[in-house]
This record gives sequence, structure tokens and C-alpha cells, in this order.
Amino acid sequence: MTVQQEATSDRTAGAGDAEASLEVWIDQDLCTGDGICVQYAPEVFELDIDGLAYVKSAEDELLQEPGATTPVPLTLLRDVVDSAKECPGDCIHVRRVSDRVEVYGPDAE
Repeated sequence: MTVQQEATSDRTAGAGDAEASLEVWIDQDLCTGDGICVQYAPEVFELDIDGLAYVKSAEDELLQEPGATTPVPLTLLRDVVDSAKECPGDCIHVRRVSDRVEVYGPDAE
């Protein structure tokens, strides 16, 4: 394999990993139930009967455990980031899986 083929292979492998490299969670103690997140990314967020937003698993299952996370699909990254930016409760946290550093949300550096 040439150096260029290795570099191309590495970039391709990294691109697939990008999808699993971010995760999102909601702090329900701060959630105001406005549903803006659901409007932006209904594939990731859902309002429950209690009026609060939760993240959903890849299988569309509502994750109600405190601090439950779900991967951010690369195709929905912009929608999830916009949700975090527009959330009036500042309760949506997007972080890197590798080191758990928040990259979008109220605790982002």
C-alpha cells in the first residue's frame, strides 16, 4: 500500500468514526419543556408525558434515565447543535465520547 493509499484509508476510517464521536444528553432539571429541540431534531429528541425533553436511542427508544446519552449522527449534527444553542433552559449538552469534553452547550469551553 502506498503512503497516499494509507492516508486515504485513514481519512475514510476517521470519517466513519466521526458519527460515534459525539453524544448528547439533556439535564431534565433545567429543561423548560419548550420543545425547540424536538422541532430541530425529532430523530434525537422527544417530549415525554411529563412535559420534559429526553434523548432517544438509535432504535427510537426514549431514554429517561438521568444523564442518559445518545450518539449524535453526523447527518444531524447541525440540528443538534442548533438545538443546544437555542434551548431556553440551557440543558442540552453535546460532548466528545473520547474524553467527555463538552463541545456545545452551557458547559462548552
